[in-house]
Amino acid sequence: MSLDLDARQRAMLLEMGLRIWQRPAADEATAAPASPAPARAAARAIAPAQPATASAPPIAPIAPVTSLTSLTPIELATADGAPIGWPQLKQAIAACQACGLCAGRKAAVFGAAPDQAPAHWLVVGEPPDEQEEREGQAFAGSAGQLLDNMLEALALQRGAAGALGAYVTNIAKCRPATPRNPTPQELGTCQRYLQAEIALVRPRLILAMGRFAAQSLLQASVPDVAAIPLGKLRGQVYRYQGLPVVVSYHPTYLLRTQADKAKAWADLCLALATLDAPASDNS
Repeated sequence: MSLDLDARQRAMLLEMGLRIWQRPAADEATAAPASPAPARAAARAIAPAQPATASAPPIAPIAPVTSLTSLTPIELATADGAPIGWPQLKQAIAACQACGLCAGRKAAVFGAAPDQAPAHWLVVGEPPDEQEEREGQAFAGSAGQLLDNMLEALALQRGAAGALGAYVTNIAKCRPATPRNPTPQELGTCQRYLQAEIALVRPRLILAMGRFAAQSLLQASVPDVAAIPLGKLRGQVYRYQGLPVVVSYHPTYLLRTQADKAKAWADLCLALATLDAPASDNS
């Protein structure tokens, strides 16, 4: 059947490369007018028929930010021991030299619109590319535009607060002068910053976009995750620090591989269904 999407939502899906079937004009002339359905209802209508449940037991709740102060040289608490705020976190990231990723970096890359926290969605992307480093912001350029269109198709917006808000960030904050893949140890070091972002954003769901984001978030709950192709990690709900995690393709990959945009849309629908499920189902 046809989805009750308004013109703006259809435009967002077309931007993603997804065509939605519409009733022929002759049928529309005799059909009773339908009232527009919310974007969430439309997304649920094409969610996977059998969303998978979490395959691993929940991880313990996230530790307070103040428990990370011993992980020097990263300082994640104020002098009096109180959890840091966004200005202090940004300063800590900008000055960080805790691993080799900082070697020769031009600038650290920060999450989007931290002053708008909390947000229900946390989108975690890959280590920064050249354009993200140049702009100092996660999901920049064409990949960022595609992500924004994907979010807007669900009536979400990066930087907004609450149920319709998405905070976007990268799994690593630095791009070394000689681009290379990060080591597991380096990704583990940057997870301290992700944990601080989680404490500030207080999301209800994490969308992991890309291989390094997925592997880093799932390494504690999925055995040999580094050996599993990203496509085989899709379609399930995992856990990181007690939060549900849905895995999908990174927008940069989708720009190169148009055929997988429909799969990415199914991932968004799974994430939306997981977020909208009763609290007992997500625990």
